Amino acid sequence: MNTENNPTREDGGRLLRRFGLVQATALNMSNMIGVGPFITIPLLMSALGGPQAMIGWVIAVLIAIFDGMIWSELGAMMPGSGGSYLYLREAYGRAGVGRMMAFLFIWQFIMSGPLEIASGYIGFAHYAGYIWRGLTPAGTILIAAGVGVVNIVLLYRRITFIGKVTVALWVGTLLTTLAVIFAGARHFDPRLAFDFPPGAFNFSLGFLLGLGAATRIGVYDYLGYYDVCYIADEVKEPGRVIPRSIIWSVLCVAVIYFAINLSIIGVVPWRYFVPADARPESDFVVSIFMERIYGRGVATIFTAMVLWTAFGSVFALLLGYSRIPYAAALDGYFFKVFGRLHPSKRFPHVSLLAIGVISILCSLFSLGMVIDALITTRILVQFIGQVFAVILLRRREPDRPRPYRMLFYPLPALLALVGWIFVFATTELKVILFGLGTLAAGVILFLVWSWRTRRWPFAESVTAAAD
Repeated sequence: MNTENNPTREDGGRLLRRFGLVQATALNMSNMIGVGPFITIPLLMSALGGPQAMIGWVIAVLIAIFDGMIWSELGAMMPGSGGSYLYLREAYGRAGVGRMMAFLFIWQFIMSGPLEIASGYIGFAHYAGYIWRGLTPAGTILIAAGVGVVNIVLLYRRITFIGKVTVALWVGTLLTTLAVIFAGARHFDPRLAFDFPPGAFNFSLGFLLGLGAATRIGVYDYLGYYDVCYIADEVKEPGRVIPRSIIWSVLCVAVIYFAINLSIIGVVPWRYFVPADARPESDFVVSIFMERIYGRGVATIFTAMVLWTAFGSVFALLLGYSRIPYAAALDGYFFKVFGRLHPSKRFPHVSLLAIGVISILCSLFSLGMVIDALITTRILVQFIGQVFAVILLRRREPDRPRPYRMLFYPLPALLALVGWIFVFATTELKVILFGLGTLAAGVILFLVWSWRTRRWPFAESVTAAAD
């Protein structure tokens, strides 16, 4: 590859490997927990109209575990910045289909990545509404945008500084979640937690679609168990650290989520915040939870802790996602300007600024719209694409060194595939069409770009015409 497309690889500029197991696990867990369980519980319960929606949450846990095994094998085998971009490119072939898959991943990521970060900004602004009563819609937007600016400023640092900040934010996240679990355990009322409505488990098409909606919300809560893969160039002993951080993150967060969900619906009746779109209190349900137990003063302090947790999540997201366009640019799959490192602090500052600004713009939309859009656009290329990627690599390169090998292969990969198809198929038709339309637009752009640059799949035909 030429130096123009790979400025940092040829001029000696390299990312520093400073993230160990603690920092990597902290990064994943901060991303996974974040503001998700605090803003999605009302949406989860609304999906099926009661606590039976927890079934969807369990399905989401299983999908995360199986998919986490795929990420672990691919991440340990190919520890480079970019995550899915790198795996899809290598598995499907750099010069052929892999080039298209890498392009499509970057294409969908430019939309889905900032949408995920924006959901954290929106959640932060919603909880700020508990402290700042009477907050107007315009004020909510300003708060979300302000958090986005602060996030960019903090990440405009060396990775050594960022590792310390990540652990500090992780500690705040754990304290917040433990406070909810502790308070809920002391005041848990099983009659509230298991107050199922009549016909809660009657199977029907409506139940299946509601279960899909609950699973989709659960998947959103779990997104981030793989975040360390996006900064693998900055991870020490990646063959050992990446799989362990992913697996530990999924298992620990599964226990934490289960306890948080039961704690809240065991104190605050689910009918109080369902349906979510008709209950303003659903914007800060955990604050209401603490207010019922300890009063408004303590609830206000706790809300500040939730805001800390929300910020820890978006901090981890922007850190990891800013490395994806950077990695693609180094290999000529994206604009080369995104491959630039800061001259003194050695981090991809152009990519960081681009993703950060787009995330702020995405925070102008509603939370429900943001969640549906990001899940739908991500499933087809990234998650389902990686299922086939790990299978292709096993068949084509069986002797390739794999520091981590998926247990009971290929069963986890197939179960993950079934889970992703279920989540996609039970989504609203307009959202499915949005996802398919996004993919189709990406394919068209790729073909136009390839034709103009005389690369696959037009390389042979162009050469023949010239002869």
